[in-house]
Amino acid sequence: MNVESKEINGFAIDQFNQHDLEVGKTQGTCPLCSHTRKPENKKAKCASYDWERGLGTCHNCDTSFQLHTYQRKGASDKVYVRPQHEVAITIPDSKVVDWFADRGISKQTLQDLRVTEGPEFMPQTGKSENTIQFNYFISDQLINVKYRDGRKNFKLYKGAEKIFYNINSVVGYDSCVIVEGEMDVLAMHEAGVKNVISVPNGATLNSNNLDYLDNCIDYFDDKEKVILAVDADEAGQALRQEFIRRLGAEVCFLVDFEDCKDANDYLVKYGASKLRDVIDNVRPVPLEGVSTLRDIEDELKDFVKNGFKPGFQIGLKNFDSIFSTYTGQFITVTGVPSSGKSDFVDQMVVGYNNNYGWKTAYASPENQPVYLHAHKLMRKHWQDMPSVGDIGGDKWDQVTEHVNDNYFFIDMDKYNLEAVLRKGAELVKRKGIKCLVIDPFNKVRDVNAHSDDVNRYTMDYLAKIEAFCKKYDVLTFIVAHPTKMYKGQDGKMEEPTMYNIKGGGEWYDASYHGLLVHRDYDAKTTKVKVLKVKFQNLGENGAESFFTWEPRSGSFVPHVGTEAEAEPMPWE
Repeated sequence: MNVESKEINGFAIDQFNQHDLEVGKTQGTCPLCSHTRKPENKKAKCASYDWERGLGTCHNCDTSFQLHTYQRKGASDKVYVRPQHEVAITIPDSKVVDWFADRGISKQTLQDLRVTEGPEFMPQTGKSENTIQFNYFISDQLINVKYRDGRKNFKLYKGAEKIFYNINSVVGYDSCVIVEGEMDVLAMHEAGVKNVISVPNGATLNSNNLDYLDNCIDYFDDKEKVILAVDADEAGQALRQEFIRRLGAEVCFLVDFEDCKDANDYLVKYGASKLRDVIDNVRPVPLEGVSTLRDIEDELKDFVKNGFKPGFQIGLKNFDSIFSTYTGQFITVTGVPSSGKSDFVDQMVVGYNNNYGWKTAYASPENQPVYLHAHKLMRKHWQDMPSVGDIGGDKWDQVTEHVNDNYFFIDMDKYNLEAVLRKGAELVKRKGIKCLVIDPFNKVRDVNAHSDDVNRYTMDYLAKIEAFCKKYDVLTFIVAHPTKMYKGQDGKMEEPTMYNIKGGGEWYDASYHGLLVHRDYDAKTTKVKVLKVKFQNLGENGAESFFTWEPRSGSFVPHVGTEAEAEPMPWE
């Protein structure tokens, strides 16, 4: 039964009745188990339907199921491969079932989550192995498969879309639990926690590129509580922080598995009832703007043991030796017109992308048209000038896809700061950006400013950017032209400082870091000078590095012969 397209819980609904059930009725048969029951019970009304929430619940098999078929608004426009195999509704007894039983997982849970087994070629062993198959569904469509062999080798279905495992389970709920592996989903299910999902590929220390979250972000629009039950190791904690950044601290809650690594270990050691208690007794993320020592004790211990954490670097040795940064800060970049400010900022964000996978959003009224700016970024990644003959080739497809997935251009008729920061916050949530570029600041006005005093205006402007950086752990670049420029006795423009920007001292006082980009046309070099670093471990005030601009790639290359060999920084 098709109905007019409508929206419920943030989803566009294409088809109202997914299972050919009686629409509008609150009770009926279960599409998951009714056909397996004895003939006299096949038509028994064992399930309850909640059409508004899109959720059905069976009182016979104790399983929840979706009533609607959804078209995700935030779904990727990429074309993915769909796995081609049938997923059995029931599974036979086997050694695999026995293995799960030893991990506290019942056969019923395996059937509820549609776990199967079968042969699959595993690249780690170079041959076909009998594997456990964790099947990833959206509604009744098989989207991906995770294979695991007996040696704990894993692989996802090649070319398939990455989504959360068991994502169907959170539809209709105002809360959900996120874990780090399929086994933990099964463990939670065993403990009676049904609205639980898992990341598809575990956690790494670099957890910025969560493409599965990008693909499934709509599922979190109506969530008032997101319980983060990831592993207790360093990679798991990094993943936890990225979820908090993307989903918002106000909805995130934390789990403590005590002396256990994850949910499945906890199930095996303490049982299903205790595991359920853990979920029932989660703690909120510490209040924003308020910290106690216990909230920051882990960071304190790390500092005592290891000192300052190293800053992030762009991958150019002569610049990295004088400057690095943390996220959650902003950098002011100044220089006379046509000195290469915007180009060097591009160089920096490309470096962060290459080194750490960071994505960047641009609010750049002067970097127009956008296709030319995209071309600049493409050249830096390509390390050459693409030609007509390259269009449609493998490298063209690879580089254009990379630029498309990692750089986002905010387009507005009239740029204003509040709108840019709102769009930046949305891009943090939906795309996971780690950098924001405002270029130049005087073309992105604060239309809500209530003061005509330039110093007050600058103070409020930078305070709003600082608040954005801290809340979303984003590194922001502000390109600021100097308003006062003077020529020296040699007729050349003198190097400006941050005090030459309109607003003067407020720029120097408020900025975490300041950089000068200055081009010497006679020497054909570009100098980048550190005007300010907030923390001494991140750089050296007054230090300089010199570059030659390479025209084909549009990249800055360390210039040899102009500067002395950079001395190691004190922390190196």
